[in-house]
Amino acid sequence: MDLDPSGQVTQREADRAQRQFLNYAFFKLDPAFRRLPPAERDELKAEFLAAAQGWVDAAPAEKGLILRPYSLVGVRSDVDFMLWRIAFDVREFQDAQARLNRTRLMGYLTQPFNFVSMNKRSQYVNRVEGSGHGLEVLPGQGQFLFIYPFIKTRPWYDLTPHSRQGMMDEHIYASAPFKGVRINTSYSYGIDDQEFVVSFDSDHPQEFVDLVHRLRYTEASMYTLRDTPMFTCVKKDLAATLDDLG
Repeated sequence: MDLDPSGQVTQREADRAQRQFLNYAFFKLDPAFRRLPPAERDELKAEFLAAAQGWVDAAPAEKGLILRPYSLVGVRSDVDFMLWRIAFDVREFQDAQARLNRTRLMGYLTQPFNFVSMNKRSQYVNRVEGSGHGLEVLPGQGQFLFIYPFIKTRPWYDLTPHSRQGMMDEHIYASAPFKGVRINTSYSYGIDDQEFVVSFDSDHPQEFVDLVHRLRYTEASMYTLRDTPMFTCVKKDLAATLDDLG
């Protein structure tokens, strides 16, 4: 338990250890794209695919670049697909996006949502096997990825460390039976509008619905300020994701 979360007593030194940055980039297609001739649509998608994949393929392994595509066609009306990008340097996301911006397909795409966060060890979890609270994210383990930005109320930070830990213990205990859901919690303090981006890998959407429902009855949920929008993302390779566009 962290008894000095503000660091005023211990005066802990700043941590400059290497961590993973996460980028959840959501894209929406202009319907004008679907009015192009089929051959031209295929050409634009192939160009976009090569640019996206080139970001990973051209990088040395030590950069730790990871790309996971997901389709949201038919699931939400405001976004069509999402690219989950992971890197040790946040500037890599600029390179990834610049590569896409130079493609013709980006002329038909907007980005309604784009979340940036950082991975770090949870202060509430000491040892949970496969919890997703470690120092490196293992992305794309499930057929579905459920994502939402998350903000706690300010009164949460005014609670004593023991009170917060007790609520989180209850939260973790209530989650324990849901073995088919893996949580990936990342932190956005100071680098994006939300405090956390929470994503859940699973092969079982019904299990995730029941998990979220059950957690509504835990005390910690009273300190949630915002946990929307919520995205249900379907894992597909990038070619199939782009084919969903039309």
